[in-house]
Amino acid sequence: MDKILVSRCLLGHAVRYDGAAHGPIPRLLQWQAEGRVVALCPEVAGGLSTPRPPAEIQGGQGGAVLDGLLAVRTVDGEDVGTAFLAGAQAALALVRQHGIRVAVLKARSPSCGNLENYDGSFSGRRVPGEGVTAALLRRAGVRVFNEEQLAEAAQALAD
Repeated sequence: MDKILVSRCLLGHAVRYDGAAHGPIPRLLQWQAEGRVVALCPEVAGGLSTPRPPAEIQGGQGGAVLDGLLAVRTVDGEDVGTAFLAGAQAALALVRQHGIRVAVLKARSPSCGNLENYDGSFSGRRVPGEGVTAALLRRAGVRVFNEEQLAEAAQALAD
């Protein structure tokens, strides 16, 4: 049975920047009970604390962070890109260790977002783009979905 990389916050773990969680989400808990879930919060894995100041990619494009072209900064202006890159590498290591080809990650997160992100102005403005971890996983051939795409993720697992 295929393993799935899942953002820890979607499983109800209080690892969000504000110390909260987004889950638990029943389908993800079902997959977890089946032994399929490999859980990770890339930001915590990269060394950031919980809670922590909110962070955004300055420009919203995780791939550009991977390429050294954009920064990830907190609302206070601190560059936390190194932690985001370390967390992305931790996710990639788990993907390789477990042969994972599907991930379900938190939508609109600067680490995990797969379709859109905040633009870095801390104004709530969204732009098309993906988080740092999502970008690295996609480059490695992983199909990345968010919690609003669970039917699509299930189909990808069945393919």
